[in-house]
Amino acid sequence: MNDTSLLVWIILSPLLGAILNGAFYFYHIKKKPVSELVFCIIGTGTPLIAFLITLSLFLNMVETQTTYNQVLFTWLNIDSLNIQMGFLGDNLSIFMSMFVTFVGWLIHIYAIGYMTGDNGFGKFFAYFNLFLASMLILVLADNPVILFIGWEGVGVCSYLLISFYYNNKDNVIAGNKAFIANRVGDFGFILGLITLFFALGEVDLSFASLEANISNASPSLLLLSGFLLFVGAMGKSAQIPLYVWLPDAMAGPTPISALIHAATMVTAGVYMVARFHFLYSGIEEIGIFIAYIGAFSALFAAIIATRQTDIKKILAYSTMSQLGYMFIAVGLGFYSSGLFHVFTHAFFKAMLFMGAGGMIIALHHEQNIFKMAQHRASLPIIKATFFIGVIAISGVPFFSGFFSKDAILAAAFQEGEYLIWGIAMFTAFLTAFYMFRMFFILFIAPNKHTENYVYTSKTITFPLIILAIGAIFAGYLNLPTILWGEHLVDTWLSMLNSKTIHMSHATEWILIFLSVAVASAGIFVAYKKYSNFDVFKPEEETGIIGNKFYIDELYDRIFVQFSKKISIFIDQTLDIKVIDAFIMGTCNGFISLGKKVATLQNANVRFYAIFMLTGMSCIFIYLYISLGL
Repeated sequence: MNDTSLLVWIILSPLLGAILNGAFYFYHIKKKPVSELVFCIIGTGTPLIAFLITLSLFLNMVETQTTYNQVLFTWLNIDSLNIQMGFLGDNLSIFMSMFVTFVGWLIHIYAIGYMTGDNGFGKFFAYFNLFLASMLILVLADNPVILFIGWEGVGVCSYLLISFYYNNKDNVIAGNKAFIANRVGDFGFILGLITLFFALGEVDLSFASLEANISNASPSLLLLSGFLLFVGAMGKSAQIPLYVWLPDAMAGPTPISALIHAATMVTAGVYMVARFHFLYSGIEEIGIFIAYIGAFSALFAAIIATRQTDIKKILAYSTMSQLGYMFIAVGLGFYSSGLFHVFTHAFFKAMLFMGAGGMIIALHHEQNIFKMAQHRASLPIIKATFFIGVIAISGVPFFSGFFSKDAILAAAFQEGEYLIWGIAMFTAFLTAFYMFRMFFILFIAPNKHTENYVYTSKTITFPLIILAIGAIFAGYLNLPTILWGEHLVDTWLSMLNSKTIHMSHATEWILIFLSVAVASAGIFVAYKKYSNFDVFKPEEETGIIGNKFYIDELYDRIFVQFSKKISIFIDQTLDIKVIDAFIMGTCNGFISLGKKVATLQNANVRFYAIFMLTGMSCIFIYLYISLGL
């Protein structure tokens, strides 16, 4: 088997895992119980195989500078539309696949400890493997149509996993909300693909062909296509205005929260924009629009996070905020910087969610940070790794988040987008504040209970330790020249024609100092307010910020209630009083006429004779008058 044929096995490994786990689960519930060990081996083994294959391809690419392209078959060939079921292993897709499979594998291991004893254990791993396979289809797709298959796949899997405990009505509502919000964005994505197809005409839909022919397309159609494609990214990556599903997605088990936020679904929008770099590089006005959407989404989410009390929702809003940073970078043309933040974010965000899940289990599924603090359990490994994650996301030197976030701030400043830079800096302050607010309440603020050691499964602590190492050192893979680095990630992703930082070292040092000062200020404010906070007098989610600016209520009033009123109008007025009334009125008219006609056919011979005589008389009278007899 050559290296190119290995490409599809990156996808097939977790896909076969999903099929096998699904089959064993069906056997488990219908015939004979299957050991959880079987589901564990398949569920964690197949992502590991996918990672090892990806790693081998990556190492070979480093040595030979090879790009892999595997076409399985022609899926559709109609007139000028030619769609190949093909996969692409270039620097971008292999870069993404590396940490998607690795972090995904660690989250699968974590899920063993988290889901042990659950009645749906096997089903969960079947969905989990399918989720990873869908993301890998998206990442490795050779053309946007195959990418869209993976795009929809992660959407379906998110619905299945968010509403995993479907006996709870709220979970089903949360799953529906995620599914519907993403369908809105996906409709824009489809329209964007259609527009791009018509803009380019008779062109093979592979990314290479699209890039080669993009200069021949109509600028106005490209502008429209770029905007519509980004609408899809707004939904998938939870940006304003299609972000409302993300906090409610926390209804699912914590492992799926970690997978969605760290390595799969929400990063798909950033990847898509980077994959279409050849399109967005030529429509800078849409790029600026993307950057501003990212900036305001980052700020908006950070403000809301400062007043949340649910640990998973705080982390959810932090994801939305960090995604905003990523869109600032890719919108301004710094694709490698945005993807570098995707990379570092995968480590510390997965670790934070998994640490939160460990605490939730230890405290009997309590998620309110103040109540968790009131019944604090001794969890030394979770506490240490959680602290590392909080430091990394806050941009503290020299953890991974510091390097990737600082590159984005520098990019905005270099491009002269000072408003975006200012928003991003203030968001950095808020990020440090609300993350350390959560940490101080959970682990530092005094409580009245004696801490007792709580045993934590090794399948939970092992992934946390590995991810903590990544959260500390992953940033050094793209160390800037000002810190004697070689921009390894930027160099690896140079095929994206990504912009790079080229300002003076003095300016860079000033920007670094400012970002560190802003983060330090956020930590200091959080320390002063919450390090000695009385957790028995907790804050509540009140006011406009605590109630998330009432956006959910506004959407409910504008879209949900309006849709209900339209539905009621259509059902009870238009359907019954207009359409049904017309149809039934017509039917009743024909029935009435038929009854009247039927009275003429009564089988009375004398009655028929009168009609015949009357008819003949009329004929004779007509002939007499017309012939002048």
